Amino acid sequence: MTRQITAERGLPDGLGATLMEDGVHVAVFSAHAEAIDLCLFEPSAPVEAQRLQLPGRMGDVHYGFVPGLRAGALYGLRAHGRFDPAQGHRFDASKLLVDPYALRIDRPFLYHPTLAAPPGRAIDTAPLVPRAVVDAPAGDAAPLPFRRPGFTYEVLVRAYTQRHPLVPERLRGTVAALAEPAVLDHLVRLGVETVELMPLAAAIDERHLSALGLTNAWGYNPVTHRAPDPRLAPGGWPEIRRTVEALHARGIRVLLDVVLNHSGESDRWGPTIAYRGLDNRSYYAAAPDDPDCLINDTGTGNTFALWREPVARMAIDALRTWVEVGGIDGFRYDLGPILGRTPDGFRPDAPFFAMLAADPVLKDRIHVAEPWDIGPGGYQVGRFPRPFLEWQDRFRDDVRRFWHGETGLISALATRLAGSPDLFDSGGRTPGDGVNFIAAHDGFSLADLVAFEAKHNEANGEGNRDGHGENHSWNNGTEGPTRDPAIAEARRCDVRALLATLFVARGTPMIVAGDEMGRTQGGNNNGYAQDNETLWLDWPSADMDLTAFTARLAALRREEPALHADRFLTGAEWHGRPDVTWLGDDGAAMTPEAWNAPEGRFLGLRTSGGTQGADVLVYLNAAGEARDLSLPEPRPGHAWSLALQSDRPDLGERPLGPGLGLSVGARSVFILVERLAA
Repeated sequence: MTRQITAERGLPDGLGATLMEDGVHVAVFSAHAEAIDLCLFEPSAPVEAQRLQLPGRMGDVHYGFVPGLRAGALYGLRAHGRFDPAQGHRFDASKLLVDPYALRIDRPFLYHPTLAAPPGRAIDTAPLVPRAVVDAPAGDAAPLPFRRPGFTYEVLVRAYTQRHPLVPERLRGTVAALAEPAVLDHLVRLGVETVELMPLAAAIDERHLSALGLTNAWGYNPVTHRAPDPRLAPGGWPEIRRTVEALHARGIRVLLDVVLNHSGESDRWGPTIAYRGLDNRSYYAAAPDDPDCLINDTGTGNTFALWREPVARMAIDALRTWVEVGGIDGFRYDLGPILGRTPDGFRPDAPFFAMLAADPVLKDRIHVAEPWDIGPGGYQVGRFPRPFLEWQDRFRDDVRRFWHGETGLISALATRLAGSPDLFDSGGRTPGDGVNFIAAHDGFSLADLVAFEAKHNEANGEGNRDGHGENHSWNNGTEGPTRDPAIAEARRCDVRALLATLFVARGTPMIVAGDEMGRTQGGNNNGYAQDNETLWLDWPSADMDLTAFTARLAALRREEPALHADRFLTGAEWHGRPDVTWLGDDGAAMTPEAWNAPEGRFLGLRTSGGTQGADVLVYLNAAGEARDLSLPEPRPGHAWSLALQSDRPDLGERPLGPGLGLSVGARSVFILVERLAA
């Protein structure tokens, strides 16, 4: 059927394809294109059936209305203009482009060298590029009311259920699998309050991975920020919405990891599939004296110029879609400083932050920043504006170094346990603004942290040069897998001590899905390219004892205000007694000499539950021998009860008699709670 297009009924304010009862409005931003074609496709056809030039232009928006076009119609774009790299322009009408505002695409992105071919070759890329699908998903989803994230569980969707025996095979590796009863039951038993899903937006593999026969399993290389990846959500928006609703029904909030700092088009030699072809000079940040040299503050080849209103608006509109259509409760922002970067550097009042704070849909959502990137001034921990939470690498590194056996870390450990006031105690911020973790998707798994001194990334095809080199890891006597039962038990004990440290610290705790069951990546600390059993969780071999221990920790933290109160520990009086007393290895209050002892490997703390709960004692012993100490006196009418000890997870809570001492096991964490005396 031959279609007509008109400007008379255009809708330039509504970017993308907007479905109406009698047709479709199409609007595309490009400040520098001379003209833009709307390309209409028949199903399975390699090239378009018709091209319609968008006839209207209002400012930098090209637009038109196509009467009679219906939901499900397939379309793409072509942009006409100068190919003048010296001026930052890379228009090439032989390249089919995906609408950045697409809500759905008909197939996954696949890298092909032709997508990056120069215009002189004039190869039509239509057979290689997904088509956008005209769609109108309902925008009335209901996120849960705002609440702090609490115990957060980072999930790589594709890897999480690939080997789950109770998930139907057709659903494994998809968003829909997360709504299966067996998966939901596990999350509830574990005590998860918030799941943080790694990226779901449609992404493309980096060109070097294609040459190696590898794929990007993490998805941090997106193209269409509003369209879900068909490999992760083959059911599109309805699948995402049903899964979010299923998690909400269990009281679990859902965060989405979003990558708004760059696109999958990479550097100037990368594919032209969307932004580069539509308006390279507007979308991407470039060197001031060389418009063809893209700034690479992301390490991926390009960086979005989010200080420009149309680019920031694209990002804000994408976030709104995930909330209004998918019901998402909030976001974790990859390489967050890019959001606040301007030509003058990072600014907490940057345009994107101002737009986010003013948006009626987004301002009350949860926002979590990864507060670093590789650009100049890229380390911004503690500098994000409210209401942002921030990932806490200082917590990760200081806790790892303490348990690794490094000395002189007692003060640093106390600061992290107290909620990191050195980073967050200003501007009305609280400990909960810091997201504490010991392992994340990027780096060693928790089990590998205590089993490998060095990274082993050979399978990534980069000569083991990729991934972090400084991991503060240890192997307990031998590198990698072992059949020595003593080494295996030492590793299990270390993992439990690390988890216990995380859950007794002030702040927002986060673990990676599978770390509660002993997941390993075989020493690979950069598993992004391993869409295989390196990343897929081994549910049949799960360490359910470790899972039960993690659940006990989560429950104890949730039940005791002394552990979860969102206030910094300062030693100041709180409801008639100090909010914290720091204790040495003799059980007495820490002295200046003890704080400065170079060989210190032990720290205790007594925290107050205020008017709402009991006092809690925590002892952390990273030494290789037990510590015998005297317990402080409980409050009148109370007695200490040993709620948990990480070296003996098989033991339940048990009361301690009055006046008794305590032997805190080597390389362990003990948690005691005041209970009413019998």
